[in-house]
Amino acid sequence: MFTRTSLHRPLAAATAVALTSGLLALSVSAASAATPAKYADDFNGDGYRDFASASTGGEFTVTYGTATGPGTTTKKFTQASAGVPGTAGDAGGYADSFGDDLAAADLNRDGYADLAVADSSEKVGSKAGAGAVTILWGSKTGLTGTGAVRLKVTARADYGFGDQIETGDFNGDGKADLAVTDGVENVYIYRGGFSKSGTTGSVTKHTPSPSVTDVLEPTGLVAGKVTKDKATDLFVLGQGYHSDKMTQDVWFLRGGSTIKPGKVTVVDSSKADYSPTGVVADFNKDGYGDLAVSDTRSNNSAGSVVVWRGGSTAPTTKYRLSQSTSGVATAATKGDSFGASLSAGDTNGDGYPDLAVGVPEEKVGSTATAGGVHVLRGGKSGLTGTNSQWFSRATAGVPGTPTEYEMFGLLVRIRDIDRDGDKDLLVSPDYYFGTGVLLPGTGSGITATGAKELTVVAAFPQ
Repeated sequence: MFTRTSLHRPLAAATAVALTSGLLALSVSAASAATPAKYADDFNGDGYRDFASASTGGEFTVTYGTATGPGTTTKKFTQASAGVPGTAGDAGGYADSFGDDLAAADLNRDGYADLAVADSSEKVGSKAGAGAVTILWGSKTGLTGTGAVRLKVTARADYGFGDQIETGDFNGDGKADLAVTDGVENVYIYRGGFSKSGTTGSVTKHTPSPSVTDVLEPTGLVAGKVTKDKATDLFVLGQGYHSDKMTQDVWFLRGGSTIKPGKVTVVDSSKADYSPTGVVADFNKDGYGDLAVSDTRSNNSAGSVVVWRGGSTAPTTKYRLSQSTSGVATAATKGDSFGASLSAGDTNGDGYPDLAVGVPEEKVGSTATAGGVHVLRGGKSGLTGTNSQWFSRATAGVPGTPTEYEMFGLLVRIRDIDRDGDKDLLVSPDYYFGTGVLLPGTGSGITATGAKELTVVAAFPQ
């Protein structure tokens, strides 16, 4: 599962203009080894999870894990890195988006995790903005650009191939697959196995039927197990268009030997969001994965989170949480952006996944847009505000002080960062600061006691 807070890009902006003008043309994880990598992000095969942090401006950074968490060994990759195809910098009039989205898995099943790197702005041949997805291979010495390959796709100008990417075993055969959207309306699923010669398994293209939605411009992908079969399912987050109005929609694709396009649910019927994020987890522990998806523009951008409950063949009903939900510490205020980042994990050991919800534009005391993060508890009835937690720079033990426009909570990740057996919470302001605040996990939940700064950004695949 991967959540991402993406940036607005010229392609998406152009699409919004086209759609509101009434136009219908859209824009918007081999050679088999005996033992694939234990972790989908262990790039050097040492048994520790690594941290590949998505960024902006055409680069991303890998920080290698150790027995106690992120280490001091890091490596930055751009298209100027040895072996990486393409040219770093401006891409035919588009800002360089190499590394804007990342998806990790042992794609060629050699015992080392690999990394798919999106670049929706890439100029391919004479096709500006055609987009590309590049696979960098893991090795004993870590991730390398040597032998990097691009996924095969017909290049088309302004299509933005690689706008969103996600890994998962979508056909349930035990091999990692890769889902990719373009900036138009299509979702491509590349089956494993992947090889260093550039071959993959079969590729299928999926486009929403007009009977499901008038149009759908993909703006996010979230993978996870919704039904109880062995295949990974896929949610396509996007901008819908119903009855001459733009909406925020989610389209469900059920995994299996044949991918089955499912229904669309409308998250917000009154407005669209170009930076939605989501995560799949079984919040009520009924055996079915639920989708938590952001709706930051609801209620004058105070924001909310919509949970679409999983079911035996497809998602079922949904409910909404916000800062107006009983038990949530802060009040809903215009422009808070509750839900701008989401991450799931069992933070208190009760067996139910919890949800970290970033609120980057929350006013803290008298400091505007300082930001913070809520942790909402999972339980038998799903997520609630009961016993939820709230952390900001004003929380005792959290390093620093609230700062205007810092947007603390723009990025959040739940993971056992320090490898002590408890899930921790990593919180970052944005991509540029290059740091995160580690809020340690305990047997009873996240705490600010012992919180510390880390040189890792909370923008890595979950």
